[in-house]
Amino acid sequence: MAERLCGFESHLPHHFLSMSSRKYLLLLNPWAYDFTAYDFWLRPLGLLYLAAIIRQYTNYELDFIDCLDSSQIDASCHFCPKHRPDGRSSFFKEEVSKPEIFHHIPRKFSRYGLPYTQIESRLEKIAPPEAVLITCTLTYWYPGVQAAVELVRKKFGHVPIILGGVYATLCPDHARSQSGADLVLTGPGENQILRILQEIDGRDQFKSTDELPAFPDFDSLPWPAYELSHNTSVLALLTSRGCPFHCTYCASHLLYQQFEQRQPEKVVAEVRHFWQTLGTKQIAFYDDALLINKDRHLLKILEALAGLNPGLRFHTPNGLHPREIDPELARWLKISGFESIFLSLETSDTTLLAETGAKVSPEDLKWALCHLEEAGFDRNQISVYLLVGLPGQDRSQVVESIRFVKSLGARPRLAYFSPVPGTADWRKLVESGLLKDDSDPLLQNKLVFPYFWSRFTPEDLDDMKKEAARKSTG
Repeated sequence: MAERLCGFESHLPHHFLSMSSRKYLLLLNPWAYDFTAYDFWLRPLGLLYLAAIIRQYTNYELDFIDCLDSSQIDASCHFCPKHRPDGRSSFFKEEVSKPEIFHHIPRKFSRYGLPYTQIESRLEKIAPPEAVLITCTLTYWYPGVQAAVELVRKKFGHVPIILGGVYATLCPDHARSQSGADLVLTGPGENQILRILQEIDGRDQFKSTDELPAFPDFDSLPWPAYELSHNTSVLALLTSRGCPFHCTYCASHLLYQQFEQRQPEKVVAEVRHFWQTLGTKQIAFYDDALLINKDRHLLKILEALAGLNPGLRFHTPNGLHPREIDPELARWLKISGFESIFLSLETSDTTLLAETGAKVSPEDLKWALCHLEEAGFDRNQISVYLLVGLPGQDRSQVVESIRFVKSLGARPRLAYFSPVPGTADWRKLVESGLLKDDSDPLLQNKLVFPYFWSRFTPEDLDDMKKEAARKSTG
């Protein structure tokens, strides 16, 4: 799922409103604190959208620090990231103390991203900012926010710190009390960020004295400011926001209240722009529902890009909807250069599918794989997401799903369930007493369910991982 930076919900402390005018803002994507992490085409897309708005309408100069950008790692730390040709890579990690709530889990806990000392050094070299904008992609990565806020305070004192993103939106009370930020923003932020900056510093830094601009839809936003990023090998692309489905485990409809798709020609123009100006050829679609209205949307995008023949390579980390893959779409996916195909089944158990959303069936997956194979894809290169850890799910349901995917010649990829506040599955766990409404967001970590509220034991999980990784024999 893609991260988002978010909307204005409370007033700034009074002592920030009379600060003298300065020209710098710092935008910071913090570390990931977790048991494991990997750069699966991760980019702080929401932060880059806000950066583009700020650059277009104000005179602020922007400093951008992405603690998760492995391409910037200092050679002095003697770590060489394992970069894959498709843009994915490993993270440098530094072991840290496990949170007390995880004391009984026999796994190491680490800070993933650039070395802490390297970020310290970066902060030493930049000008004091007027304000600091911080995001957070996953709710349970908030310790990275805390560490970043502490470091910013150490360097710049009591500069205004504004926190947005998925964590701020889904866990606003926790973020306000625990993150250390001065302002916690929830919801989409494109129509809020300029007003916030105006409150901090009046209109001195704005390029116009007219009314602040409004962005009525997704297409009205400027393209994300990828030119600020050091790593331009991958473009994280959104052609839509939100999702028309309401799966019991998913937070997409909580992050965006409505589903909106961009005009195909504007998507094509964005891809072409970054290909021509930055040389970006690896494109990772961040959409939650990329194939909806495919005839009027994705197919038009792919047809136009194929005409440019820029040698692009496409990836679908959020998973494609098998029901929407017909022979024509499969042919265009192959023609246009889709390399990493991920399909979303979630489970082969039809009863469980009906309970979680009923947007796909095992039969849909069978036909999708047939169409993709006929278009020239190898089945053993196609990954199929299977959810593990859903409330009430048992081991046999997962094992049968793994075997079903393998029987079709595809690769099962286990996707671990994370209980997201506000979803139907979250309410199930709260109503059953296994979680509380104010539970620490750390318990939303996708890897800890066997140790707290699942029917699975850690040994069960290990066995399922081995089953998924085991090569089929026939």
